[in-house]
Amino acid sequence: MKKLVLLLFIMSFSVAFSQNQKLTAVKIDSIRFDGDAFLGYDSFGFYYTIKNNVFSKIGKQDTLEYKNISLGKITKVDFQNPLKIVLFYENFNTVVILDNQLNETQKINFSESLIPIVATAVGIASQNQLWVHNSMNQQLGLYDYLNNLLKTISVPFTESIKNYFSDFNSFHWIDNENNWYICDVFGRITNNGKVPDFASIAIINENQFLYLKDGILVYHDLEKTQKSEIKIAEKSSKKFSYKDQILSIFTAEGITNYKIILP
Repeated sequence: MKKLVLLLFIMSFSVAFSQNQKLTAVKIDSIRFDGDAFLGYDSFGFYYTIKNNVFSKIGKQDTLEYKNISLGKITKVDFQNPLKIVLFYENFNTVVILDNQLNETQKINFSESLIPIVATAVGIASQNQLWVHNSMNQQLGLYDYLNNLLKTISVPFTESIKNYFSDFNSFHWIDNENNWYICDVFGRITNNGKVPDFASIAIINENQFLYLKDGILVYHDLEKTQKSEIKIAEKSSKKFSYKDQILSIFTAEGITNYKIILP
C-alpha cells in the first residue's frame, strides 16, 4: 500500500512539474517597427510586414514592397515557399502569387471560376496547388492554379474557422469551439482535440503549438502532455511568430527576437 501511495505521489508530481515548468528564451535582438502587422521570417532570414496595406519583404540590405489598392485589405499571407508568396484578399475573393522579388506572377479571381467558389481560407499546398476552403459548400479543396481547377476533398465543416495554418501536405484549422482538426491531401481528417482559449496561436506540428493569452506565452506538447510557460520580458505583446527556434514577439514598440529550444 505504501508503495502504491508513493507511486501515485511521484506520478502526480511529475504531471504537475511538466505542466508548470518554465522555458527560458534568450534574447537575440530588437527591431523598431511601426507597422500594422509583423508576419515573421522566411527560411532565408527575410522578414515580412504589412503597413497601410502595403506588403513588405525586408532584408539587411534592402526592402521590397507590393501593393494593390484595388483589392482592398490583405487577409492572409503565406510565404512558406519564398519563391511563391501567396497573398489572399478575402473581400475580393482573390489570390495574388508573387515571386521572391515581389513581382506579381499570377492573379486568381475565384469569382470567375467555373465552379462557384467563395474562399474563406487559402494557403499554399504541394504540386502547384492551393488549399482553399469554399464557403459555398463549407468544404476544403485543392485548387490547381495552373489549370484553374478545384478538387473538393473534405466533408463539409460543421463550424466556422477561427484560425488556420497549412503546410504543403496538410491543412490545420481551429473552429469556433476551439477544436483542432487536420486534413491531409487525400481528405482524411483527424480530430486533434481542443486547444485552450487564445489571443494568438502558432501550430508547429500535429503535436506541438504555442499560444498567447493575457500576456502569457505557453508551449504545449500533446504527445508528452506537457505545458510550459515561456519567460519573455514583453507583457503587452500583440502577436508572435515562431520558426526554426526563433521566437519573435510583436509589440507596439517593435519586434524582439528570441532563441528558444523547445523540449
